[in-house]
Amino acid sequence: MSEGLPLAVSAARPRARVADFLALTKPGITAMAGATALASALLAAPGDLDLVGLAWLVVGTALVGAGSNALNMFLERDVDGRMVRTQGRPLPAGRMAPGEALAFGMAASTIGVLALTLGTTPLAGLLGAAAAIVYVFLYTPLKRTTSLCTVVGAIPGALPCLIGWAAVRGTLDRNAWLLFLVVFFWQLPHFLAIAWIWREDYARGGLSMLTVEDGEGAATGRQVVLQSLALLLVSLAPVATGLAGPTYFAAALALGLGFLALGVRFALRRSRERAASLFHASLAYLPILLALLVLGGGGGAQAS
Repeated sequence: MSEGLPLAVSAARPRARVADFLALTKPGITAMAGATALASALLAAPGDLDLVGLAWLVVGTALVGAGSNALNMFLERDVDGRMVRTQGRPLPAGRMAPGEALAFGMAASTIGVLALTLGTTPLAGLLGAAAAIVYVFLYTPLKRTTSLCTVVGAIPGALPCLIGWAAVRGTLDRNAWLLFLVVFFWQLPHFLAIAWIWREDYARGGLSMLTVEDGEGAATGRQVVLQSLALLLVSLAPVATGLAGPTYFAAALALGLGFLALGVRFALRRSRERAASLFHASLAYLPILLALLVLGGGGGAQAS
């Protein structure tokens, strides 16, 4: 029995290494980027689907997201080491050398941009590069200096919508920008809910989040309500452009009013419990809304 132990340990090490590299990618965020790009592409598709092109789109977008997240962790390894929520990540925990994360992030981002450029369209590749640059070189350093970082960070988070549309059509129109705005405004209450739940941790990390600067939470509550209202309005706009119909309008209205109600509830009493409810609702909101759009719209909405 004892002779089998070294083999078991040896087998476990590669699995642990793979798990650490996977953690660098922030799988949930990366998966959301791929899903929003795919939804946008399905809405933009004029007829028969190019399955090979869609595969390149999803893989390329996911790689750009994975690489950007790894580079973010490389640059914030000191911050992650001070925060309870992130101390167990591969870099602050000492399970991975910084150079490994840097090399992985650069390689994944570069390959992702090439996959989008060569597998779909040059515009999609350009937008993928823009998403990586804004996330790594603007959003990441701004987190240490200004609470406006959340607004900046919402830009690369919404760019997969434009990447998906450009991958199919090679250009952008108002429907593409509407999808961008939906994901952009969705991120703001989503991120503020997270930032309220972990505000003490963000303060320990030295990050300039609104929830850290806004001790009583009044400004945070106002922003949650305002951004949730903006989200409701832009989520209904696809009906006006012909991207969706009346069934979508009714469902999106109900969904948006429910989300807004949770935002108002949080603003009235800024508790961790209410922030958690808003956060969990946001996780359900976007996939449902995009599914409603894809099922009830798309199929070659007229370019405008």
